[in-house]
Amino acid sequence: MSADALPLVEVCDVTVRRERELLLDAVSLALAPGSITVLVGANGAGKSTLIAAILGQIEFSGRILLHWRGSGRIGLVPQRFAVDATLPLTAGEFLALSRQRRPVCLGISRATRARVDALLAGAGLSAAASRPLGSLSGGEIQRLLLANAMDPIPELLVLDEPATGLDDGAVRQFEARLLAARAQSGVTVLMVSHDLAQARRLADLAVILDHRVARSGRPAETLATAIEPTLAALVAPPV
Repeated sequence: MSADALPLVEVCDVTVRRERELLLDAVSLALAPGSITVLVGANGAGKSTLIAAILGQIEFSGRILLHWRGSGRIGLVPQRFAVDATLPLTAGEFLALSRQRRPVCLGISRATRARVDALLAGAGLSAAASRPLGSLSGGEIQRLLLANAMDPIPELLVLDEPATGLDDGAVRQFEARLLAARAQSGVTVLMVSHDLAQARRLADLAVILDHRVARSGRPAETLATAIEPTLAALVAPPV
């Protein structure tokens, strides 16, 4: 099989145990290049565990094959990003941290400033450049993290429940930025979500996890309103 015909990521019979607890049970799935795959499932169903396995953060049995076509870079938007409200770091300085060697407390170079300004503009955050991180809303933080994860352009973008705690308007803004980033870069996206409506809007492939792959396929069928009650319980949002 040619490299172009291979999926970007292949997860083959991946099993994860923690002492006597079975976290993932022979999970297999494939991420097509340029696609958006959304993992849904109840709390504790193994979604974040699967992401940790793909990122190489935990031990597992089975195989995970990464068929990189370019940089092999992975961008990550985490589920939780704690911000110390007293930290004197602005949104612009946050983006500059990993884009120049000189500490930002000594100033931001002209080239880095231009790059940061472009990222902020693309995220709709130009007006937030000089605002402390602690003053940003949840939606603004998530858009900032997405901009950070997408530069340089990754081959794989991983998002672990990025819309948690956001209001509907912020969720839709984030989704629009994500779809625009995918359209512009062709990045492959793996996303965890508790929101079935969001999964239907975004996913090319929907996967319901319950420590194993309970169901997968096109979201119109996999996440249909009339899915079996047992599966409906699996994807119930947290209370």
